[in-house]
Amino acid sequence: MSEHTPLYIWSLEEAVRNNERDLWRESYKENCDCARTIEKAINSAYDYKNARLNDCAEPIIEQYGFDRVNWVLANTVQEKMDDGRFSQKNKTWARQFYIPHEDVRWHFCVDAHPGLTNIFIDQNRKLWQELDLFDVSHCESERYGRLNYEGKVLVLRGDVLKDQYKTPVDQLFLAESGFGCAPGARGRKVFGRFLKDGEETHFQRNDFIGILKMEYLPEWAKEKLNELQQPEKIDGMTMGGM
Repeated sequence: MSEHTPLYIWSLEEAVRNNERDLWRESYKENCDCARTIEKAINSAYDYKNARLNDCAEPIIEQYGFDRVNWVLANTVQEKMDDGRFSQKNKTWARQFYIPHEDVRWHFCVDAHPGLTNIFIDQNRKLWQELDLFDVSHCESERYGRLNYEGKVLVLRGDVLKDQYKTPVDQLFLAESGFGCAPGARGRKVFGRFLKDGEETHFQRNDFIGILKMEYLPEWAKEKLNELQQPEKIDGMTMGGM
């Protein structure tokens, strides 16, 4: 799978403040290109004879990545929230995306027939669901940020991972330290390791959906967790055997 231009989710004002104007501009241009490509795909895939839209979302996702396609489609619905041709399910879905209120938002709205765009969104969401990712229903409630993450198996948000790693296996992360583990702490970094291979890294607290409920922990993950949490060995002997 090809690398995609990173999606920049913050406003131009914030980009200027953080010296990230070029990142914003590159992402903005890609958003516009994505919207125009979706319009062309919808027009090409519409079967006039049978009055139906053939499947056409997958090549767009391959070209631009799930995160940008989701972003552009959610922006389109948010900008056209009063249009009854978008389903309530897709309007509810679109509301979960934070998109800065900027004058340029309409530039990357999909300007195809709203009814057909709604069907395209259904196709896109179906492909996302087929990833079978963990979501909020699999996690302990965040309870307004009061959960302590240290020593827990966390679930990374799907949009944090590149498309080739958007799998349930790659979502699981063992939190080990960092101010971000503690609820209400000013620091946000959570240090730990991926459960699948023990690779050490860190994420921001808001990169996680929450703590995975134990009933959803796969058998392979239980074995990995047991390995990682074994007592430390020194010179072939456990601390208890010294």
